[in-house]
Amino acid sequence: MTVEVHSLGCRLNLSESEDLRALLGEADDLVIVNSCAVTSEAVRQTRQTIRRARKARPEARLIVTGCAAEVERAMLGAMPEVDGLVPNTAKLDPRSWNVPAVRAPRERRAYTRGFVQVQNGCDHACTFCVIPQGRGPSRSRSLPDVLQDAAVHLDTGVNEIVLTGVDLTSWGADLPGGPRLGSLCEAILARFPALPRLRLSSIDGAEVDETLFELLAGEARMMPHVHLSLQHGHDLILKRMKRRHSRADAVSLVEGLRARRPDVAIGADLIAGFPTEDEAAHAANLSIIGELQIVHGHVFPFSARPGTPAARMPQTDPAAVKARAAQLREKLASVRERWLAAQRNKPLWVLAEKGGTGHAETFAPVRLPEGTRPGALIRVTPARVVEGILEA
Repeated sequence: MTVEVHSLGCRLNLSESEDLRALLGEADDLVIVNSCAVTSEAVRQTRQTIRRARKARPEARLIVTGCAAEVERAMLGAMPEVDGLVPNTAKLDPRSWNVPAVRAPRERRAYTRGFVQVQNGCDHACTFCVIPQGRGPSRSRSLPDVLQDAAVHLDTGVNEIVLTGVDLTSWGADLPGGPRLGSLCEAILARFPALPRLRLSSIDGAEVDETLFELLAGEARMMPHVHLSLQHGHDLILKRMKRRHSRADAVSLVEGLRARRPDVAIGADLIAGFPTEDEAAHAANLSIIGELQIVHGHVFPFSARPGTPAARMPQTDPAAVKARAAQLREKLASVRERWLAAQRNKPLWVLAEKGGTGHAETFAPVRLPEGTRPGALIRVTPARVVEGILEA
């Protein structure tokens, strides 16, 4: 039986879970939970996944790795279902699993898109975040390693590469010469001229270099989909979060991109109910959704993580946090609904996925004609929106 890997959290974890499957191959009765610790809810889901995995495979060896294995090591290690913990920074080291180094992850299963990890860890100190504790300092993969990994994905037939990292836009800062993410994207597009689509996962707008901006604004193979690690729309809250951008910085970046590429779709992470957030700050958080026209939004009710500076700040009433998160989601849904409606009767290139759906270049979801082969790029003109999905 092949190793069973349960992946929680970010796209980087998904990519690393694929590496684990390739690394371990036909492992003997092994279950791995690749955990997440970004919020208290993520830790709760990790514990729930561990219990379910143990119930489903009572005789298997169950190992936990990922961020929660670092941040909540004592708690998870004390769970009777857990047989062992592997440090997050060592989970792709063959020695952690007692397998030969020659089995390092190279071969991959074919998917519709390939996730390529280019960076790990984070050197910043946002007051709400435990990820540096779980992932360690920022480490960039070398350009040859990234190109090799991309080539392996492309050999499986994928039509889209997605670059991932904990702090993706910090790629290169620790490499000789300090290259920037834009130069990496340029190199990938140049090395693989037949690659139709290159997409970025979440980026920090404060780190967007000039080359990256030019690619996002004008390169057809660079997907017009920018997901910002925005977190809030009020300057004082951003300062208390120790973010490195202001509201005006975010607005300027988006306006600059839209001036050059009007179809660019903006996504963002937003935190509701950060400590000291009053009604005025919440109103600013709500209003930035409309100002930036955020159509791919993720809302996180603030969750105090032990050991972080934000956990020691005056906390917002839990009922207010819940209510504000609901208001943010309602606003996001409204903006997204209007955006999807505006995509009707427009020709779109869609990457087909399993289940009869796919995503356009802007990451708009599209239901495709029956029988469309997963992995194919298909040109369609959606006529309507049904339950939040464009129908071709």
